[in-house]
Amino acid sequence: MSVQFIGMIGHRLASETIAPTGPVFDKQYIADFAKAHENAGFDRVLVAYGSDQPDGFLVTAHAGASTSRIKFLLAHRPGFVEPTLAARKLATLDNLLDGRLAVHIISGGSDAEQRRDGDFLDKAQRYARTEEFLQVIKKSWYSDKGYNHRGEFYQAENAFTQIKPHQPRLPIYFGGSSDDAIRVAGKHADVFALWGEPLASASETVNAVKAEAERYGREVGFSISFRPILGRTEEEAWQKAEIIRAQAKAQLEKNGVNLGQAKPQSVGAQRLLDAVAKGDRLDNHLWTGIAALVGGSSNSTALVGTPEQVSDALLKYYDLGIETFLIRGFDPLNDAVEYGRELIPLTRQKIAAHKQQALKESLPAAHAEW
Repeated sequence: MSVQFIGMIGHRLASETIAPTGPVFDKQYIADFAKAHENAGFDRVLVAYGSDQPDGFLVTAHAGASTSRIKFLLAHRPGFVEPTLAARKLATLDNLLDGRLAVHIISGGSDAEQRRDGDFLDKAQRYARTEEFLQVIKKSWYSDKGYNHRGEFYQAENAFTQIKPHQPRLPIYFGGSSDDAIRVAGKHADVFALWGEPLASASETVNAVKAEAERYGREVGFSISFRPILGRTEEEAWQKAEIIRAQAKAQLEKNGVNLGQAKPQSVGAQRLLDAVAKGDRLDNHLWTGIAALVGGSSNSTALVGTPEQVSDALLKYYDLGIETFLIRGFDPLNDAVEYGRELIPLTRQKIAAHKQQALKESLPAAHAEW
């Protein structure tokens, strides 16, 4: 399997260490950010969803118009757009991008976040709705005639869309770590996305999703998210990590956040807090410093070291069957450029050599069977 790198673009400069700068919808920054990822050798970029943020469909369309090769991963929460309409919107966007779109389905891990947009279902209901949403959206994309749907959350009569995805199949990424999430992913996901967990717990999740997918005769790919912090030496990288911790702590305190006091609702956030409880540095280069500050929310764990060391750490996750890495920095645009200079090409080279070596080692066994 070939390695894929995903970045993440925002609609203005901001991070845990950088206070938001510029207009909330900064057209030039979006364009520059997308181009930087394309030039750095990323395969795809994520456009996130926020209940108080600009519309991701339009951010993606603008970024797509500013690039020609890089693909996009649009985060979408079911429940706010009917699936028949969402199918048309996504298919139209995929045609606009000449087949460069994938959708990242997020059921929603925070009741407060969901309620900002008017959704008062509980977590189990949200996953049940997501499953039905995906059933309907696939019918719209791949049915050649009208269909009826009568479900718990959605109804449609003689539904049909003339606009289909530009691609034969539009990829569906799926997030979540609960049993419900794994169940839905096994049925519908093309790629299952994990936050940056230690190797042992990441392996558990990969095996659980694979087993669920096998029940339906399916195969699922895997993605994992990290915040690489690179230095010319390992010592320099860890010094940068401590500076980032201090900057993030100061910004959170300025914003009135009670550090480490958040009680996560999502299983994914709780899994990151379980990692935090095991220590600040895990598996040699996995750092949980920011995850501790933000209560396990979001992809907040980092891989810290030289490009050589971080690429070796990524290779260990690759050996678990994880072929996609979502990497973004705390200085978002500049870090994306830095990753493209060394980390991305170095990791690609190592994985190619790793695959070639595995092939060579398999040949004697194959010859012995002849």
